[in-house]
Amino acid sequence: MTDLVQQLLGTTFQNPIVLASGTCGYGEELDGLLDIDTVGALVIKAVTLEPRAGNASPRVAEFGAGMLNSIGLANVGVDRVLAEKLPWLSARLRHARVIVNVAGRTAEEYGELLRRLDDAAAFVAYELNVSCPNVKEGGAVFCSREDLLAGAVRAARAATARPLIVKLAPNIPDVGRMAEVAVAEGADALTLVNTMPGLLYDLDSRRPVLGAGSGGVSGAALLPIGVHAVRQARRRVQVPLVGAGGVRSAADVVQYLLAGASLVQLGTVLFADPRAPERVLNGLRRYVRQARLEHWTELIGAGLEP
Repeated sequence: MTDLVQQLLGTTFQNPIVLASGTCGYGEELDGLLDIDTVGALVIKAVTLEPRAGNASPRVAEFGAGMLNSIGLANVGVDRVLAEKLPWLSARLRHARVIVNVAGRTAEEYGELLRRLDDAAAFVAYELNVSCPNVKEGGAVFCSREDLLAGAVRAARAATARPLIVKLAPNIPDVGRMAEVAVAEGADALTLVNTMPGLLYDLDSRRPVLGAGSGGVSGAALLPIGVHAVRQARRRVQVPLVGAGGVRSAADVVQYLLAGASLVQLGTVLFADPRAPERVLNGLRRYVRQARLEHWTELIGAGLEP
């Protein structure tokens, strides 16, 4: 079997396939449909200080090129994550790594969240969701302004020595510049990208299909946007990159690898095909063999101009 192992962020990933935050719950939700211990890592759904009920339903709507969703960061809160979710993952997993996605309403909340979580032993890194509105700034999204992004990453960095992965959104003027800002403040890696804003209407009611109105676009339509963002970031920073958006096949994974990603997340595809990681991994191994590579990591950044 083709070896897909790599050393990254101070740990070993058995392969580059990662289950994206918000699409695999806390791991239990997919266990049984998929052997979750066979992936490289899983990112649990976003954790906030207090439990959140989330947005009004409907929260998810399909369209021809993907999905529109507005979950509203529904989660059980940090106390239950510490008491129930991380211990379950620690007992269940032997090989797959766990990454904890965190979301705050202020820079200070990010710091507090990480301090609360930091003694838990079940995970290897944080993923900072900086596509959240900052309540002190009237709803401005953290990753939309250099000062807000810098403040959030700085607060997180001060709270932990664990690896920090900052997840950037695609709907910003210069994703490469925001990558530089995050890294300058202590990000060890970046995830590119989060969803894009979108809106669809129900033609009978003439009202938005989602209860919250607009939502985030994910699925196949996001693939070239995410690949482009990874390349833009790779041109500006040298930390490891995690590609995310629109991945449905091994060929999509290779797209992200060629642009400079070292890990690649599967998300929306899991709703239609929970066993997609197994299929994608088998396809990636076939591609590596057929390309006659000495090691699969030769693909990382191979599509970048000299």
